[in-house]
Amino acid sequence: MNQPPPGAMQQMGVSAPRGPNLAGPSGEQVLFEGQPALVHSLGALLLAIITLGIAVVFFYLKRGGVSYRITNQRLVIDKGIFSKKMEQLELYRIADFTVERPFGQRVLGTGNIRLNTFDKTTPIVELQGLKTDVVQLYETMRAAVETAKQQRGVRMVDYEQG
Repeated sequence: MNQPPPGAMQQMGVSAPRGPNLAGPSGEQVLFEGQPALVHSLGALLLAIITLGIAVVFFYLKRGGVSYRITNQRLVIDKGIFSKKMEQLELYRIADFTVERPFGQRVLGTGNIRLNTFDKTTPIVELQGLKTDVVQLYETMRAAVETAKQQRGVRMVDYEQG
């Protein structure tokens, strides 16, 4: 896979890997690491202003300590404030992407990515309120998914009902 020049990932709004590009001996590269935005849309911002910031406490609890880590091989979602739950999805299992950028989120620079997967336990994965350029993240993930499928020899076949 072609690597972007140094510093290009930060310009695209995608978090850069910490330390060296490799996260371990398997050659995993971090494509994105972060949490959903606390105030993810214009409506949420207005609600926080009207309630004099009390709504921000609700948004914090609703976010539930969620953090996302996307590598060139898998997606890891860590949830929980007191008790933690970690879910992971191998990228080759992703079938389709939907990028959602409602007006209120575009104003604040956030967006959502919805993944339709072949995974039995999590057929739909939603990454909500991402404080990054979600279109660029989608493009980066799409390329990583295709590479992961090629490395594993996974082929998709569409059957039409006729």
